[in-house]
Amino acid sequence: MYILYVLKSKTAKKSYVGITIDLTRRINEHNSGKNFYTKRYCPWNLIYKEELSSWGEARKREKYLKSAVGRRFLKKFVFKE
Repeated sequence: MYILYVLKSKTAKKSYVGITIDLTRRINEHNSGKNFYTKRYCPWNLIYKEELSSWGEARKREKYLKSAVGRRFLKKFVFKE
């Protein structure tokens, strides 16, 4: 199983969309500063995840969420601020 996830920064108005097999390990990497983009906006909270059966499906969904339409979806249904 591949996990598509969305993180939200506690300190800035930033979000991050990614794919992993081990979600706990990946979130720990983001919060410990091992990722170039996310280390500037630590700490991060998991706000959304989807489990997908193949890498191709997960990548397609990730590209969607990073598009303008996908960002609107996240803003409307996930962030709800």
